[in-house]
Amino acid sequence: MMHPDEFRRIGYQIIDMIADYRATIANRPVWSQLRPGEFRSQLPATPPEQPEPPEAILADVERLIIPGLSNWQHPRFFGYFPANASLASLLGDFLSGGLGQLGLNWQASPPLTELEELTTDWMRQLLGLSEAWRGVIQDTASTSTLVALLCARERASDHSQVRGGLQALPQPLVVYTSIQSHSSVEKAALLAGFGRDNLRLLPVDDTFALRVDTLADAIATDRAAGRVPCAVVASIGATATTACDPLEPIGELCRREGIWLHVDAAMAGSAMILPECRYLWQGIEQADSLVLNPHKWLGAAFDCSLYYVRDPQHLIRVMSTNPSYLQTSADGAVTNYRDWGIPLGRRFRALKLYFLLRCEGAEGLRTRLRRDIANARWLAEQIDATPHWRRLAPVPLQTVCVRHEPPGLTGEDLDRHTLRWVGAINASGAAYLTPAMLDGRWMVRISIGAEPTEHTDVAALWALMQEVVRG
Repeated sequence: MMHPDEFRRIGYQIIDMIADYRATIANRPVWSQLRPGEFRSQLPATPPEQPEPPEAILADVERLIIPGLSNWQHPRFFGYFPANASLASLLGDFLSGGLGQLGLNWQASPPLTELEELTTDWMRQLLGLSEAWRGVIQDTASTSTLVALLCARERASDHSQVRGGLQALPQPLVVYTSIQSHSSVEKAALLAGFGRDNLRLLPVDDTFALRVDTLADAIATDRAAGRVPCAVVASIGATATTACDPLEPIGELCRREGIWLHVDAAMAGSAMILPECRYLWQGIEQADSLVLNPHKWLGAAFDCSLYYVRDPQHLIRVMSTNPSYLQTSADGAVTNYRDWGIPLGRRFRALKLYFLLRCEGAEGLRTRLRRDIANARWLAEQIDATPHWRRLAPVPLQTVCVRHEPPGLTGEDLDRHTLRWVGAINASGAAYLTPAMLDGRWMVRISIGAEPTEHTDVAALWALMQEVVRG
């Protein structure tokens, strides 16, 4: 067992290692250069029988692990989505692990529960949401969407889980979302028992947003066929393009039809701390649930996903477990977050968000997000003004979708060209971008928002893009 004095000594070394890694990260390749199996082949195949000194473990971290990392915190990381792990937030994450709390109920750790209540409410205020919303910290948006669809299922079926479940229902329940929604929506619908035949992936308009007329037609068709429309999952910041579905008319439709509306704002939700961006989710107050991930653009260390509901009592009824060994005299007066999600136990995740909000302040966070949006718009302007480059989607936030289209190059030849030039950039280690399919053809997503990314990094990327297509 490690003594606290040894922990203090090694802990200082680990802090120094992380600080040095962050200070030198810009000098490293953005993306891992390892081949499959190369890292594991350098480690013992059998577990150690005898204890080893922590210094030997740290030496392996420095020699093997850090050089092989994909550096998500690099200033020229433009792939997937921002996954910032602010050092301020990391302090809270260290503290969470070190304090070793387990939130089985309020009594198990009162500060764990009450700080989660506080931080989710702070975020509610920063996002401009009304007091009708209550929040909980989940691990990821995938879990939050699953919870939302479970709640929708139980409301539409009058709590079938306490009887025969979905298998006993006379009519199938249907979920609706757009073809641009995140893959976790489809996964959640399958895990919640709806079945693929009862998931409607609907077409989008020329801005890649869900078409409300198509949604209304699909709902009417299902009702006429004896099926029960259950839930709509709308996207604010769809994965490929950051497209935003029109929440106001979707919400009005869902209210008329008695359908649960869940809003997936996993990445883009952080932008709602900017008053000038809230038009993107006009109508949010008509939703039943929503999710956003501070562990993406905002800067909280992974994992920290905020799930908000307007009817917490319904959530508790769907998710509650109340074994005798967890019952306490305080239960009627406190929040027991075990009844707000899937796991029984929970980490002290609120600390990482608490440290981030207090160390950075709301205005500091707003300044950084505005910087990223400005950089994305600058890049979009360069693309629009340059022959043979085409921006493929609007740029409401920090993601730019682009394709280089040389004269006469179409179809699969154009796809090969796209994958070739983005592959060359990624292999160079100078930047990292994510290719994706849009309307059946490959394009490139440039997601701007790593914490250290400045205008000079975006300008260098644009110069590199032009260089590789010439070469």
